[in-house]
Amino acid sequence: MRTHFCGELNKSFLEKEVVLCGWVNRRRDHGGVIFLDLRDKIGLAQIVINPETKETFKLAESIRNEFVLKVKGKVIARDSEMINQKISTGEIEVLAHEIEILNTSKPIPFQLDSADTSEEVRLKYRYLDLRRDEMQKRLRLRSKVTKYIRDFMDKNDFIDIETPFLTKATPEGARDYLVPSRTHEGSFFALPQSPQLFKQLLMMSGFERYYQIVKCFRDEDLRADRQPEFTQLDVETSFMNESEITSLMEEMIKGLFQEILNVSLPNKFSSICYHEAMKLYGVDRPDLRIPMQMVDMNEIMKDVEFKVFSGPANSDKGRVAALKVPGGASISRKQIDDYTKYVSIYGAKGLAYIKINEDGPSSPIIKFLGDEVTQKIIKETKASNGDIIFFGADTSKIVNESLGNLREKLARDLNLFESEWAPVWVFDFPMFDVEDDGSLNAIHHPFTAPSVDSQTLLNEPEKSLSRAYDLVINGSEVGGGSIRIHQSDMQKTVLKLLGIEDDEAKDKFGFLLDALDYGCPPHGGIAFGLDRLVMILCEADSIREVIAFPKTQTAACLLTDAPANIPKAQLRELKLKTI
Repeated sequence: MRTHFCGELNKSFLEKEVVLCGWVNRRRDHGGVIFLDLRDKIGLAQIVINPETKETFKLAESIRNEFVLKVKGKVIARDSEMINQKISTGEIEVLAHEIEILNTSKPIPFQLDSADTSEEVRLKYRYLDLRRDEMQKRLRLRSKVTKYIRDFMDKNDFIDIETPFLTKATPEGARDYLVPSRTHEGSFFALPQSPQLFKQLLMMSGFERYYQIVKCFRDEDLRADRQPEFTQLDVETSFMNESEITSLMEEMIKGLFQEILNVSLPNKFSSICYHEAMKLYGVDRPDLRIPMQMVDMNEIMKDVEFKVFSGPANSDKGRVAALKVPGGASISRKQIDDYTKYVSIYGAKGLAYIKINEDGPSSPIIKFLGDEVTQKIIKETKASNGDIIFFGADTSKIVNESLGNLREKLARDLNLFESEWAPVWVFDFPMFDVEDDGSLNAIHHPFTAPSVDSQTLLNEPEKSLSRAYDLVINGSEVGGGSIRIHQSDMQKTVLKLLGIEDDEAKDKFGFLLDALDYGCPPHGGIAFGLDRLVMILCEADSIREVIAFPKTQTAACLLTDAPANIPKAQLRELKLKTI
């Protein structure tokens, strides 16, 4: 239907006849001459319709934004004063002699070039939203990312194998989406949170190097970087240890950034252990672009009369930490109040501070601390004139979460970033989280190998570390993996520590435990959140901005009105009733 794309035209096409197809981006009527900006997947071309072409001109008078057109015309040079340097076709225009309206359009519910359109409207009319140049670029970038990944995996001898979507519910940290079975009354499939067990079974099957770009599903509370259905790059290997796996994946990420952004990441990524990350940054996904670090104050605060500090400092589960903000003394009282409200989201009861001014430190809490302790704090945090020191004092969990997230917010608000990109591997995660009732939860998943033997794991599960690793870029976890358990005795030990006894283990994981007994090789892997990785590469604010048809934060699709009610006849077939 066309000879060229709109966006590929330039001065080399002068005097050539072309046929273009696309949407009307904008229509302008200037003194009897009609101009149309015609848009396709490549870009824009300006179409000129003169009154001399009477039928074409009359037709052009009826054309409106988003009409779909076929235009025949000749490429001519624009007048020098009309050249548009902002677009690649800005030196030329197409003098139309024939226009065919392929389809009309109702007035659209929002302007495609408007920055003020609500996300709700954009998602309801997603097919219009995706016409925007920004969204076109993001999804094309996403396609380039997946192509690069497939090429890299193929070059490194990985085989792409599909795994089932209808499977069995397994405990992987989130709630499963369930699918009722019509043929097995009262039974349910679960949509996979990941292909974890299947990719381990593929290692037992001798494929050695597997990958898949795959949809996964989690019925959990959502936020900006989560969706009920998401895409991940899933990888598993046999006979490779954690350093070999992370080195190979590091090579992939470096190549990806070079290919997509022309950015050279560090030749060797930084690494940090989980304990150190929590101590210095309060989170297990540290943003190393930010120079600020948390400083422990427990020793300094143990003997102060100020119970707000001395209480947590003397508690086994408590922590007092300080965060020095360079140049932060200029932060106003109102801003401090806003930051106090912000840390309350994470359970903090307040936000104490000391400002370092030319005439000395100032703060409402100095009178409770005394000059000697105040000077020790300044020395320990290496604060100087113009800085501010914020404090967290509570349980370690609350202090870490509140100050760790405050650190990132302050960096955004005050532009304290020292570099553009900061990838880091986080190693040596604990095997388990300990709940208030003393029960254990797997920090990654129940199939992660510990770095200790079975007896040590049984004796000291709270202190045992795992052979897990996460890749963090700019404070976002983009990938996580581990060496897996490849011996059935160790797997049974871990399940038992998680409160899953032999009978329940046999019921839930019998197929895995059986397979481990048939010559299972040592193996490990990793999964990258593809949506999140593309979001970072695009510098978008949400993964919804890099997914063609995303759900809202309440897991609804405004475009199709899903989820929806099901006819009663269909429910009867499934032996289900709604309550």
